[in-house]
Order: sequence, then structure tokens, then C-alpha cells
Amino acid sequence: MPAFDAGPQRIRQRGERTFRMKTLASFLAGRWCTAERDFRILLDPSTEEPLARASSAGADLAGALAWARERGGPALRALSFGQRGELLKGLSKRLREHRAELLELSRANNGATESDGAFDVDGGGGTLAFYGALGLALGERRWLVDGDGLQLGKTEAFWTRHALVPRQGVALHVNAFNFPAWGFAEKFACSLLAGVPAIVKPATATALVAHRMAELMLESGLLPEGALQLLVGATGDLVDRLGAQDVLAFTGSAATARALRGRPNLAAASVRVNVEADSLNAAVLGPDAAPGSPAFDSFVR
Repeated sequence: MPAFDAGPQRIRQRGERTFRMKTLASFLAGRWCTAERDFRILLDPSTEEPLARASSAGADLAGALAWARERGGPALRALSFGQRGELLKGLSKRLREHRAELLELSRANNGATESDGAFDVDGGGGTLAFYGALGLALGERRWLVDGDGLQLGKTEAFWTRHALVPRQGVALHVNAFNFPAWGFAEKFACSLLAGVPAIVKPATATALVAHRMAELMLESGLLPEGALQLLVGATGDLVDRLGAQDVLAFTGSAATARALRGRPNLAAASVRVNVEADSLNAAVLGPDAAPGSPAFDSFVR
């Protein structure tokens, strides 16, 4: 199934590009799947015109977790750091090849200027390349040694040394609206390099860029089966299904972060929760700054 359903559509013009109202699909358990209800509309923030719709209603979330744990995890853990680094380098190259398309989606769905869109899109590709270089530097190892070890008894017969190994679960990435490309890339690069499969949940309002990024990555043929899944729309009960070997990485409001941290299963299983909260940037143009004024020109430059 294509990532975009042909469903109810509406054609609109933006500059020299034609946009068609699309239904975004999730990529779960190895296939694209489209909801049939409970949609949220993605808008052009400059015109408030609809661009796409997204929903996770009916998604097999339990199946997605099993797919990641049983397919993606073993496949990634079988690769060395160097091999994972090569994957990240390849994904970065893939995004660079489609830079113009991603920038156009950023302008349409994020309301971003060209420079702001480039900051996000190029930052995402650069992050993948950076972590790819780290993987190549680590070479053919599959796990890391932490420190030199320590003798715990009178003789060397009782000796300890810490090793850093991949977790056996899945990383759920819940991303923010303001950096759909960079936020996607920085979490995914860390997870892939660590040998942990990811389920990426972009912010619905600005999901077009992240959705296209996922398409490009999956179409590249570089990723092992189960290494990357995409969930559009609401998270449903996915967080409640996380266990002791899983990780939740969240970027968004402090209020939502507190609610997530309070989930009983996360506390009971000591699920690792990484949060970046309330890092919101904003600029407001006053009503007296008319088009053509220095303030207006600086604002939209």
C-alpha cells in the first residue's frame, strides 16, 4: 500500500507546486496502513488551508512492538557499530538527494521560511551523518567496555568490568512540532547506532516532513526489517505497552511529560524515559509592522 491513500482529495496551488489533500499512512509491522476514522487535519499555517489528514485509529500497536522487538532488534544487534554508521551515512545522503522536496513540505506545513526550513532539514541530515561518523570510528565492535575493570576480592579471581550493550526492546520517539526533521533524526540516529529499533511518532500538526523522511528511508532499502516504524496520529495505548527493556524519548510540553512519567507501567518496570520539555521558540510580529516596513522585511527574510 502506498504511504498516501488516494482517499478524499482536494487540489490546491502553492506557488509553482500543486498540493493534493492526502491521507497519511503509518508504517507498522512491515506495511503501510491507513486509518478510516478519527482524522486530524494538517494545515498550511500561513493560509489555514488543509494539506493532509492523519489518524492512528485501528493501528496494530501490539504488533508494531512485537515486530520491533522480534525483527528489528536482532537485526540491528547483529551489525557492528561501523555497519550501523554506514547505514546512517547512507540515510543522510538519501535526505540530501531530496532536500528541495523536504524544504517545500516544510514551507507548506510548517510555515517556515527557506532559511528556517533549511536549518531543520539540513540539521536532520547532518545529524545522521555525524552519528554515522561516530559509528565508523567505533569500528567492528558490537558493544562497548566501560572503564578498565576493578578487582573486588583479595585475588584477581573476583574481578568486575562493565559492558555497554544494546537494550532488547524498542525506542518510542514522540517528537515535537517545531523541528520535524531534526527532531526525528537526532533521536533515530542515537537509537540505530545503539542497536535499538525505533517507532517514530511525529507531532501531527507538522507531520508532512517527518512522514516523507520515513518514506525516503524505508524506500532506500538500507534499513534492516523492523529497524524503523512510523506512527501518524495519536499514540493510543502504545506508551502503556512499554516494558523494562524499552525506552521512551519525548520532546514537548512539561505538562505532557509529567503525565507520561506518571504512567503506572513506566514506574513499575523502571522504563527509561528521556524528556526535553518546554523548549519552545517563538517570534511575534506586531500589527503595526506593515508589509514593506523594515520590521516586516526582517521578520520574513
